[in-house]
Amino acid sequence: MSSSLSLCREAAVKAACRAAGAVAVGIARADAVSGADAAALDAWVDAGLNADMAYMARNREVRLDPRLLMPGVHSVISMAFSYRPPGGYCHSAIADYALGRDYHRVIKARLAPVVGMLSAHYGALSRICVDSAPVLERYWAAQAGVGFVGRNRCLTVPGVGPSVFLAEIITTLELVPDVPLTIGCGDCQRCVTACPGASLGSDRFGTTTCRSYLTIESRDGIAEPLPVGAKIYGCDICTRVCPHGWGEPPEPLPELLPDPRLLAIDRNALAQITTGDFRRLFRDSAISRITARKMRHNSR
Repeated sequence: MSSSLSLCREAAVKAACRAAGAVAVGIARADAVSGADAAALDAWVDAGLNADMAYMARNREVRLDPRLLMPGVHSVISMAFSYRPPGGYCHSAIADYALGRDYHRVIKARLAPVVGMLSAHYGALSRICVDSAPVLERYWAAQAGVGFVGRNRCLTVPGVGPSVFLAEIITTLELVPDVPLTIGCGDCQRCVTACPGASLGSDRFGTTTCRSYLTIESRDGIAEPLPVGAKIYGCDICTRVCPHGWGEPPEPLPELLPDPRLLAIDRNALAQITTGDFRRLFRDSAISRITARKMRHNSR
């Protein structure tokens, strides 16, 4: 940390974020979300496409303006953290992102020293957001030049791909913003073609046909049993077919590498898992978002 402070303010902040494990960092000026993007969010919610994700309809004003999260906010520092190691990994039943420790806790802990540095050296007040606060994470990552939002609706980082977690530090520190990237998906339609729920073919994401939504967020769950070989927690198909992720990705944080206990459990065991075993096995995992009952339902 100390050596980075000899750099200009923006470079020092980015160096601290990279030291925390971020594979990409960018800065955006905290402001109201653009009119077009705000209208798109409203239309998506008004059409009921948030489905059982009722939280997406709450805190609209805050979601559309990060300055309402904390008084005096000037900047959004956006970061991406890779979760797919070189060579990749694949569990027959569990999505890649959920095989390590709960990323919410891991990344917040990693970014705590960065917030400490912002306070100690610049007198800034800051807040860490990791997929929990009402923040449009992909929007701010794109505004900060961290990546672009692809047809699979994921934030895609050039040279890394879409297999990333996003995080933000909302801060009162005034920083020079970066510029958005000018690249995108081009003519590529791999994720659209590969999506088993045909969720990606229109301007509006087809939430209720997305396997990740159905196996995690949906209260009603899956009406018909999943095809043989389909994952029962999440889905990796649209991220795995993305050519931006076909190179050698940077090594993820050790905490985000797969837990051997999770790699060892098979779908037959998950189909019969008890509440007690579920809690013991997944207490440090993002999978704790669902219940043993839902896991058994997905496994049927």
